[in-house]
This record gives sequence, structure tokens and C-alpha cells, in this order.
Amino acid sequence: MINHVRVRYAPSPTGEPHLGNIRSALFNWLYARASGGQFIVRIEDTDRARLVEGAQDSILDALRWLGLDWDEGPGMEGEYGPYIQSERQALGIYQEHTDWLIENDFAYQCYCSPERLAAMRQAQQAASKSPGYDRHCRDLTEKERAEFLKQSPSPVVRFKMPTDGDIVIDDVVRGEVKFDSALLDDFVILKSDSFPTYHLANVVDDHLMKITHVMRAEEWLPSAPRHKKLYEAFGFAMPELVHLPIILGPDRSKLSKRHGATSVIYYRDQGYLSSAMLNFLAMMGWSLDDSSEILSREQLLTYFTLERIHASPAVFDKDKLEWYNGMYIRDMDPKTLSEQLIPYLEADVTGLPASVARPIDREYLTAIVPLERERLKRLSEAPEMFEFFFTDDLEYDQALLIQKGMDADGARAAAEQALAVAEAASDWSTDGLEVAYRALVEETGLKAGQLFGTIRTAISGRTATPPLFDMMSVLGRERVIARLQAAARAR
Repeated sequence: MINHVRVRYAPSPTGEPHLGNIRSALFNWLYARASGGQFIVRIEDTDRARLVEGAQDSILDALRWLGLDWDEGPGMEGEYGPYIQSERQALGIYQEHTDWLIENDFAYQCYCSPERLAAMRQAQQAASKSPGYDRHCRDLTEKERAEFLKQSPSPVVRFKMPTDGDIVIDDVVRGEVKFDSALLDDFVILKSDSFPTYHLANVVDDHLMKITHVMRAEEWLPSAPRHKKLYEAFGFAMPELVHLPIILGPDRSKLSKRHGATSVIYYRDQGYLSSAMLNFLAMMGWSLDDSSEILSREQLLTYFTLERIHASPAVFDKDKLEWYNGMYIRDMDPKTLSEQLIPYLEADVTGLPASVARPIDREYLTAIVPLERERLKRLSEAPEMFEFFFTDDLEYDQALLIQKGMDADGARAAAEQALAVAEAASDWSTDGLEVAYRALVEETGLKAGQLFGTIRTAISGRTATPPLFDMMSVLGRERVIARLQAAARAR
């Protein structure tokens, strides 16, 4: 029985943090926090050819944005560090374990050249055989090894897999899974550059870091029998395995860039709230029941269990993410939401026009936010959506002033009459404006939709806006009068 949970998130810094990858981090973090255990971050950077500069920082930034704090890892050194595998490799940890496997006949050096391996694969394909290493170097004599070493002084090291029988894996999500040993080849555990492969490094590090549960993506399930044999060879206890359901695109194929952006950082920069993203990711492969969708961080921590993880694939639905984001935006108080919007509104290129003074008036913005909050799906929409509140240089097609059943003269006349009411209004509150303008509807004989549509376009330049009288009240008398004057002069 496991008394103290220790889980790890072990990304490779080979690109931007993928939604599925961060989903794995979230599930590990939730389980650690829900069980009173520890969450460890370990950077697996042994595939030196695929490293991307800045990727490690992006991964850690994504965790910080979502509030997935770690107990041990980069910047939080603990007794089992270092937590970057290249630094562990420099200490000789993987070489030491590889040497032990060779000495105890669990592994061997392989001298096969890339040309020989390529020819072998071609022959296997031609014969319709399963691809895999043919164990050419597995049983060489000492004399043969010495000769090969002269030709290939930097051999790789392969692990000796059994050649028959089944390997049974117990997975928390999928139960018992069997693998035929005859279909599994002797895999490389140490490359010619002396760096370990994922298989060796993660087994050694999970043992040394006392990891109790390995929670990772479903695509790693085929590697589980290899890892089990490594654990057995070393005499290590194997952690509990929890393979998380794959994330598919809307077309039910594996989620990839052709389905749109897959980086968590992209969605952060586009103005998705961390609380919405956390909720959305948690529901991709886990659920509380058949109906609950909005769950706070605290609720997720209360209810998260491994038993509620699904075995079936999860589907990434961007529309659903936008729904979550809209729900969380509407739940924010205006002042908090205003502060979140400031970076988007004040941005140099994508923010409000340069003519709008910075810093933006916080009090004015806080008055605007309740009007637009219902329509806002992403924070990045705010500059375009809020622009008419901040700039008086409205550009729109004058034809938009003309409502159904009106002509140009009628629209101008409506604007003139609306202007007169604005100039005479003694109560500029929402309720006061509504009373005044509904009286104007009765006086002119126009339909409310006609008059209000003309006023709406005149003061905003748009046909879709927040409620008219709320908008007029926030814009203020001076702005509304100036805009109605311009509409009355329109030709």
C-alpha cells in the first residue's frame, strides 16, 4: 500500500507546451494535492537533437499561469535533484546504471551502423515482417565485440528483452493489458553520445525520486512492457501506472496543429482565463458526474480521484473552451476583469489606437466592463469591442443609420430629434434616458427599433452593442451629443 503519493510531470523541452501535455501535468498536480502528496517537475532533455531554445521556460510559464505549483523541480531543488536530466547525465547516473545492466547480462553494446539498420528495416518491410532490431549484436563473443569496437568506438547499448511469453501490465485506468514479447525488440537505452533514451532515464529517475504513480499520456502505454522489464532487471518496485486518454481533434484524429493552435501559451496570450483553461482541461478525460461542467479549482481538488479518469478518448472542442471562458469572464467582478483587460487594451500594436491616452482610465473602464462582459469570449477581443468607448473617430457606413422602413432624410431627422432630447436631458442615468427616448418614440410615431437603431449606430458606429441607454449613460452627455450632431449632418 502506498502511504505517501509522489507524482511527476516530466516534459521534454522540444516545443511549446501542448494542451495534452499540460493536461497530464494538471492530472498529476490534482492527484498530488488531493492526496496530500508531492508534485515534482523533471525536465527530460536527453534528446539533444530535438531541443528547442526557450521551450523549457515556456513549459514552466504555462504551469505558473495555471497555478500548478511544484514541490521539487527547477527553482525548487529538493533532496532528489538535480531535476534536469542533462545535469543528471553529467553526474554519471545513467552510465552507472547502464554499466550495471551490462555487467549483469541484462544489456549489451550494439555496433550496428545506421546503414546496416536501414538495410535491415527495408528487408523486413519487403518480407512483411514486424519492424524491429534483429538482435545481431546480442550474443557476440568477446573477440567479436573487440573487433566491432575498433570499427564502431561509440556503440549504443540495448536492453535484452524476453523473446517469448506475455508481459502483463496493470494500469489503473485500463486494467490488465497483455503484450506479446515476440513483438518487442531489444531497445536502445544508451545512445552513442552517452545520453540515455527516455526508457532508461525515466525508469532510473522515477525510482531514485521515489515516484509512486506514473501518470502519462496513453501513447506511452506500448512502452510499459519495456519499462516493466527494466524495473525487474534492476530489482526496483514499479510505480502504479495511469495512462491518460488521448486527446483527439473534432474529426476524431489525434490532436495536431492542423486542428488549430495546440499550445497552452497561445491560448493564454489570446485572452483565455487560467481558471477557464484549468476547468476545460480537467474535463478532457475526467468527470465528476454526467452533468457537472463548471468546477472551481477547489472543487476539482475536493473531488479528483483516479477512478474517475476515463479510458475513452477526449475530444478538443474550441467552441467549448470559448464557452468555459465566457462563463468565467461573466463571473468576474468588473474591477478584477478590468485589470485583466488592461494589458490587451494598452498593447502597442494590437491594443486600442495610439490616439487613446495611456494609462487607460481605470474608473471609466470599470464602468464599461459590465456592458460588454456578456459578449466577451476572450480578453483579446476587448480592443476592437471597446474601441468606440475610447475614440471619437468613428468610421462607419452612413447607410447603417437608415433602419428598415426609413430613408436617408428620415434617419437624419431621427438623429436631429435624438440630439435635441440629449441636449435637453436633465437626467443622464440609464433610467432617465430610457424615459426620455421612449417619450420621443411616441412623439415621432417611429417604431422603437427604428429610432433606437439609428441612435445606436450614430453613437457607436455599430449595429450590435450593449444595451442602448446603459451605453449612452457610460459614454456621457458630451460624447453622445457630438456623435449625434455628426449623424444629423451626414449626407
